[in-house]
Amino acid sequence: MTQGSSLNGALMNGVYRHQRHIYDLTRRNYLLGRDRMITALDPPPDGTVLELGCGTGRNLIALASRYPGARPFGIDISVEMLKTARQSIANRGLYDRIRIAEGDAVTLDPQSLFGHSQFDRVFFSYALSMIPDWTSALAHALELVKPGGRFYLVDFGMCGGLPNSFRSVLFGWLRWFHVAPRGDLEMILHRLAYARRATSRFENLYRGYAVIGSVTFPA
Repeated sequence: MTQGSSLNGALMNGVYRHQRHIYDLTRRNYLLGRDRMITALDPPPDGTVLELGCGTGRNLIALASRYPGARPFGIDISVEMLKTARQSIANRGLYDRIRIAEGDAVTLDPQSLFGHSQFDRVFFSYALSMIPDWTSALAHALELVKPGGRFYLVDFGMCGGLPNSFRSVLFGWLRWFHVAPRGDLEMILHRLAYARRATSRFENLYRGYAVIGSVTFPA
């Protein structure tokens, strides 16, 4: 990893060293849209699916349960979160199906980690808002999608349809965890997709509390 990756990994380890034990319990009511995105993934039989920033493994476990034929992979920059992910995956008897590893979404070489250079589906779930160089991470993620494959993301939105007081409190709280909603995410996603001759979609959910986006690549 680069020096920047190491620094961000150390920061995330500090944030989640203790939080990882209660993360899924405390986040399930406000990390909205995750299950909707997992449903939309719909990988092909025996398809490969990569989550960038897999955290506790919650999404990969849900994915493996919903799509028994899929081959899920995940990376995270925090070794602390990966400890919880490995335990959760093992507890559900999925250790032979789900493969996870430490990695940086900006510089990831999945061939060296997993033996795959591209995947049928690639996604971020509430991770881009925590990555300092998120535009590079997004651009790299699109490079990891196979021809005919799809990319998805779900994350915090700018809360444009919600009261300013709510937005102020939420964004202030998110800063404690080094989370920053990306106001130009839609524009960047469409621009990157267009450059790769792919089709992109972007939708605001729950009055802008969350956003969900996708990119579909030609075969």
